[in-house]
Order: sequence, then structure tokens, then C-alpha cells
Amino acid sequence: MSSEKAGQYPFTRGIYPNMYRDRPWTMRQYAGFTSAEKSNKRYRYLLAQGVTGLSVAFDLPTQMGYDSDHAMAHGEVGRVGVPIATVEDMDTLLKDIPLGEVSTSMTINATAAILLAFYTMVAENKGVNANSLRGTVQNDILKEYISRGTHIFPPEQSLRIVTDIFEYCHHQMPKWNTISISGYHIREAGATAAQELAFTFSNGIAYVQAATDRGLDVDDFAPRISFFFNAQMDFFEEIAKFRAARRIWAKIMKKRFKAKDEKSLMCRFHVQTAGSSLAAQQIDNNVVRTAFEALSAVLGGTQSLHTNARDEALSLPTEASAQLALRTQQVIAHETGITNALDPVGGSWYVEKITDLLEEEAFEMIKKIDDLGGSVSAIKSGYIQDEIARSAYEHQKKVDSGEQVVVGLNRYKRGEPEQIDLQEIDQAAVTQQLERLARFKENRDDSNAEKSLSEMQKAAESNNNLMPFIIDCAKNNCTLGEISHTLKEVFGEYKPA
Repeated sequence: MSSEKAGQYPFTRGIYPNMYRDRPWTMRQYAGFTSAEKSNKRYRYLLAQGVTGLSVAFDLPTQMGYDSDHAMAHGEVGRVGVPIATVEDMDTLLKDIPLGEVSTSMTINATAAILLAFYTMVAENKGVNANSLRGTVQNDILKEYISRGTHIFPPEQSLRIVTDIFEYCHHQMPKWNTISISGYHIREAGATAAQELAFTFSNGIAYVQAATDRGLDVDDFAPRISFFFNAQMDFFEEIAKFRAARRIWAKIMKKRFKAKDEKSLMCRFHVQTAGSSLAAQQIDNNVVRTAFEALSAVLGGTQSLHTNARDEALSLPTEASAQLALRTQQVIAHETGITNALDPVGGSWYVEKITDLLEEEAFEMIKKIDDLGGSVSAIKSGYIQDEIARSAYEHQKKVDSGEQVVVGLNRYKRGEPEQIDLQEIDQAAVTQQLERLARFKENRDDSNAEKSLSEMQKAAESNNNLMPFIIDCAKNNCTLGEISHTLKEVFGEYKPA
């Protein structure tokens, strides 16, 4: 290890000179289910338990641009997150939450601009100016084509909306993180640690290039770029991955994009423990898995952390299991002494060697993607998806053969079934959501809504920034589905080859 210190380029040892000595990472617990009312209750419970930042999970219809009453939403309302079709839903979700004080992360991509508009409207109604809001909108649409599939528009049009958010927030919401470029879902799909780094940063390159092609100065938007990584079970490899990530992004921004602001070079990231590592068998083992994964994220220098709950291989987490997941972070922060040291594993020959190897391997893959024409071209050709599928297949073969041991799954199994209390979806709440949406549409001024949608459509057909027009739609009570459908009429819908 060189004489490099934390807070110095290329930030291998951490982006801040004192790291956790000044304050610990932001503790988030990802939550959202059934209805805005029930999700709000969970948020207020988590805040009371010591969560320092909210993290919102949206249901699939909201992610895909459908209102709760759309035929495509049937059976999915409130299943994997909270349904948000209107500003009214967002207001209910955030009831009694001090938006001027709490940092909110919204895991949303294809409809990110719409949910951000709803959020700013609710804040404005609470007397909180948009320029004081702190939080993150994921807004990472490229990984949807790679690993999740909740895309709506073709990649080029989606990149336009991403860049619109960059530009708008630079002027109107300077404290807001405009994107959280996600390696998490790429890793969940089966990527290796090196692939997670390479594919994530290739997507990051595409976003920065699109913004600079628009004419934005790199140092105007790059300091608000953040990342979202996965913490898997290979303990030392994961620590090394986080250290390599900072070094790789710093070099990309300095050498490739000539960024001058030191904050533009910093890879700030959130980490979530690995959902794919959780087993439905012997779920108490998942507590141990999550603890080690969280520990690797902290030793690797994360700025924000979500710890998965023991029951998430079976259902959305119960209140009790969510609390235990949070307590895992709090024990690490306050009882282990880890926060007293900067990069405590730095200098280990093993960790330093893996850090170097991951950096080298990731840059080789980034070069390959560059040769293919960049991330969008590599996605369209299927190259990235094929590489991930190959890695996922190789890993599953090892699990199936027993070469890769998963305790309770392929070794140390037991026969008796477990009795587990699971979180359930309240069907009455789904009915109430549909009724509320119907009342919302009945009580609004349809002419104002239609006018706003028409103006937004014209903006989409031109080169105007869409954010002010989407916000105007929110002010005039257009629904998420109406806004999404109008944009779809202009941009079309992406269908994988």
C-alpha cells in the first residue's frame, strides 16, 4: 500500500479524511408495501427505531408507469412496494415526516422524473422548498435493460430523461443526488464482483457522456452522482471491491472526463446486503449472512447501508425482522469499535492484492464495452446480459454440486418445516387504493390535467427539458399512468430483441 490517505485521490482508503470518526454512515431500511398508509406507518416506526434515512420501495405498476387501476396492474398493486399513482398517494406516504430534515432515497427508474415531481410537490405543500431537499432518486435506467426489466422507453429517450433530471436538479435541487448508478441489481442477476464494477461504471460513463453531450459542465452535475452496490458473502473480496470502486471512478472522472472539482471524483455509494444470498431454509441463518455482508460494506467505506431482513427470501419483512436488521447496523456502528479506524484492513497483503486485481479486471471489461460502442450498444447487442447469464450459470452449478456450500440449503439440512410469521398483503388496502384513485380522478379539473399533458407532449416532441412540464402535470393532478402514457406516445416502448 502506498502513502495514500483517506480523503485523497484516488480515494482507495475512503472519500473523507476522518470517515466514520466524524459520523457513521446513513442507516436506511428499504420499505414499502400494500398501501401508502401502511408504508407510512412503517417509515415512522423505523425513524423511531433510529433509521437516519428513508428508502422507498415502489410496486411494479408504479415502476412500469401504470396506475393502480390499469389492467396491467391487476394482482400486483402493493405486492413488492407501495403503490403511488398520484400526488395524493405521495402525500399520504409522507404524512408527518419532516422532509426538510430526513434524507429520502427513492428506488425508481423509468418513472423517476414523475415520482420526483410528486415528491417536490408534497414538500412544497408542507412549506419545504425544493432547494433544501436531501435525498436520491435512483434514475438508473440502463441497468433495467440489463438485469431488471422495468424499463418503458427505448434507451436513447430514457437517457434524455436522465439528463433532464441532472440539468433540472443542478439549478433547482442542488442537494439532491440525481442518480444512484446501480451495480446491486447487476450482481443480483448473477454477475461477478469484477463484472458488477465494470458494468456499473460503463453505465456511469454513458450517463456522464450523455450529459456532457447536452452541454452540461461535468463539474456541475458529477458531484451529485452516487452509486449503489451489493454486499455479497465473499467477505474480503467485497471489502476490496468497494475500495477498488472508489479508485476506478476517480480515475475515470479525472482522466476521461477531465473533472476538476474533487467532489466529481468521489465515488459515494449506498450498499445493500445481498438478497440473492438469503435462503428460505433455516431463515435465522440469514441474520448471520446479513451481519457479515454489512460488516464488509462498513470496512469498505460505504456512505449508506441497508441490511436485509431474515424473512426476505419468503416475503416482505415483518416489523420485528426489519428492526433486527436495523439493530445489526447499530451494533456494528456502536459496539465493535470499527468506526474508530480509517480503512482498518488497508495494508493487508490479501485485501490490497484483490483490490488491484479487481481494478485491473474491471478496466479490461470497460475497454471491451468501449470497443463495442459503449454501454447502450453493448446492451442492445446482448453482450452484457450474456456475460451475466454465463456467470450466474457457473455459480449455480457450484451450488447444485455442493462445491459452493450454502448452510441449510445444500449442507447441514434439517427435515422439519419451520413455523414462520410472514408479512401479508392486505387486500382491503388494495381495494381502498383503487377507490381513492377513482375519487381523485372524479374530483379534479380534467381540463387543466389535459392541458398540462398536452404541453408536456409538445415538450417531449421538442428538445425542452421535461422536468418543469412533468411538475406542472403533477400540480394539475395528472396521474403517473397518464404522464407515462403520454410520453410513451412520443417516445415509443422498448421491446428487447
